[in-house]
Amino acid sequence: MADIRLEGVGHSYDGGRTWALRPTTWTWRGARAYALLGPSGCGKTTLLNIISGLLTPTVGRIWFDDREVTGVPTAGRNIAQVFQFPVLYEEMSVYDNLAFPLRNRRVPAEEVRRRVLRVSAMLGLDDVLRRKARRLDPGRKQIVSLGRGLVREQVAAVLLDEPLTVVDPALKWTLRSKLKEIHRDTGHTLVYVTHDQTEALTFADEVVVLNDGEIVQAGEPAELFLSPAHEFVGHFIGSPGMNVLPAEIVGGVVRIGRREVGTAVGTAVGTAVGPAVGPVAGELPPGPVRIGVRPEFVRVGGPSGGPGVDARVTGIDRMGSHDLVRAEVGGHPVIARTEAGSSWTPGTVEFLHFPADRTFLFRDAVRCGSLAPLDGRGQA
Repeated sequence: MADIRLEGVGHSYDGGRTWALRPTTWTWRGARAYALLGPSGCGKTTLLNIISGLLTPTVGRIWFDDREVTGVPTAGRNIAQVFQFPVLYEEMSVYDNLAFPLRNRRVPAEEVRRRVLRVSAMLGLDDVLRRKARRLDPGRKQIVSLGRGLVREQVAAVLLDEPLTVVDPALKWTLRSKLKEIHRDTGHTLVYVTHDQTEALTFADEVVVLNDGEIVQAGEPAELFLSPAHEFVGHFIGSPGMNVLPAEIVGGVVRIGRREVGTAVGTAVGTAVGPAVGPVAGELPPGPVRIGVRPEFVRVGGPSGGPGVDARVTGIDRMGSHDLVRAEVGGHPVIARTEAGSSWTPGTVEFLHFPADRTFLFRDAVRCGSLAPLDGRGQA
């Protein structure tokens, strides 16, 4: 395992006119399991291929512990990489495919057998070990490809580029659990690329969120959900994502239209790659802001008071385990997640309560503060 350190690493495919990966300084700590999460085209695979040596960055340097590897080819980095689609020797048996990376490194035969059987048992491949790879379905082929990446014990890191894309959905939960078991047993540094928030949040010790070629926030899954530091994180994580409403600060009070919804409290917020920045408590200047609050924390109905706003109910989605109450505030949609069987009537006006500790203010997409009760009157 190794700490993987990026120093100002960035990559452009068009000579610097645009950046697939904006210059980034970041460290992946050894023996941790990371998920690299973001939408298609945000730079996840570019970053992974730079770490593995398949791409040389346009700018910056890469270190594995105290060894600079910026110009070192993939073969010299001691990296195991699993791609989105299976990469196998079709005429070899499953056993021989798993054994190949070890035999290629002249690992003793008995040790090869021990590692192959161990990984095979963990991934549920024992019944197909002697079958040729070409006779497997695509999902099982990818599981074998995953095993080839995990069978090596002394590697700097294991890089996984959306490895469960072609795997049957029923197997994904099981395989994610197996990956966590293998990580606990081997202590490998794992970097797992995905656009699926469920995969990221259930697998990783730490989730690194990318958007438009840059890291916008990193943290434990609960931190990203409960305390998004960037609007994109609030939108991308959660189903449905965070509600966002345009507002304005006037004299320290936050308004939506003419409605005073709470007091602005400035908060210094750390970025993904640096210390806390921005205003501190009580220093939010006047001007436009955006209010962000997750559907899970919006409470519908009851007396007005505390941070919140009147809204017109537009519909209810019955989800079985819960309801999603849809509403509208000044032409902008708001969703509240409530218990199943709610009886709100479309067309009525209800007060939406925003909890002060879970309602945030954003400027230029970055969190700058939170919402508090007006002059201490009432609580959400």
